[in-house]
Parts: sequence; structure tokens; C-alpha cells
Amino acid sequence: MQNMQNKQIPDIVVGRLPSYLQMLKRLKTAGETNTSSKELGLKLEISAAQIRKDLSHFGEFGKQGTGYSINYLIECLEDILHVNKVWDMALVGVGFLGHAIANFQGFNHHGFQIKCIFDVDPSKIGQFVAGHIILDISELEKVIRKLNIQVAMITVDADNAQDVADKLVRAGIKSILNYAPVIIKVPSGIQIQYINPIIKLQHMTYYLK
Repeated sequence: MQNMQNKQIPDIVVGRLPSYLQMLKRLKTAGETNTSSKELGLKLEISAAQIRKDLSHFGEFGKQGTGYSINYLIECLEDILHVNKVWDMALVGVGFLGHAIANFQGFNHHGFQIKCIFDVDPSKIGQFVAGHIILDISELEKVIRKLNIQVAMITVDADNAQDVADKLVRAGIKSILNYAPVIIKVPSGIQIQYINPIIKLQHMTYYLK
């Protein structure tokens, strides 16, 4: 692979890499050993040319006539995305959504694990969810710094999301996945991604009669 240290990769390209990785893992589970940009493109509804262009930002991975070794390309993409290790995560907010996310086992198979959970509700603090004790949010900075956690998920309501994000940033969190239906302001250098099913649903209903 090429040295990416001084090369700026478009974020839209980085955003497609996890889809490539997950499809490759599905093909591996199905017993496949090799694939091609054409096959990946058909399965992901992305042009083969786009896949080749995206991968070319990071080096040469395939051979003319034989395509890609699935195992090798999985290893390369995991290295590029830094998911060839396990990332500890903090979860803030244990309502219905937070409780469901805490119990979701899929993170453990893709390079992530919830390490600590926080809430502000005194009736929840001290209880267990998915094997984790719910901690008081007042302990957030101390615990996150002690565990050297860099990734966090916010599952609180919109009114409290910004305050939680501010606390996470002060604690040293570098990447935030926000489920609250509100745009959060974070300093430059902090990565933030949003999951808002309402927006996606309203996008889809535009096409309904």
C-alpha cells in the first residue's frame, strides 16, 4: 500500500470503504476466495470503475485477469480503516435506544466494543445493562481519560446532545457517533457522524404517492 501520511483522501471515498469491507466479508463467509470490481459493483450497485478508482487511492490490490484476493483485500481495508484492532467506546444515554445499542452484539465482530456507559438519571445509575454498570455522567471525563477511549456514541435527546458532546470532547474523545436528531458543534479535528432515521424516512416518502 502507498504511504497515506501526507496524502489527503476525499472523505466520500473513505465513506465507501466500509461497504466494500462488509461485502468482502460476506463473500468470504460464502466460501469465495477471489472477486472483481465488476462483482463488487453489481452487489453494491456501484460502478466497477468507481471501486477501482477508490482503491487506487491506497495502492494496487488486484491483478489483471485474476481480480482481488478476498482475504488480502480484507486485511488491507481493515488496516486502512484501522479496524484491525478493537476500539473501546463510550455510550452516553440509556433510554430505549441506548439500551438497545448496548445490547447489540454486532460491534464486537467489527472492531468495536462498548467499554463504559453513562447516564444522568439517578434511577438508572448503578444498574447493569449488557454486563456494564451504568455510571453517573459526572464521572465521564475521569473514566474516559483513564481508559484512553477515543470513540463515543450519543443516544440522549436533542436538548442535551450538545452538552454531552462538549463533555466528551473535554474528556479527549476524537470520534462521535450521534443518534440525537440535532446538529452538534465540535472543534476542528473531531470526527462526527450522524444517524437520524427520521431524515432518511422523510427522504424516502418524497418518492411515495
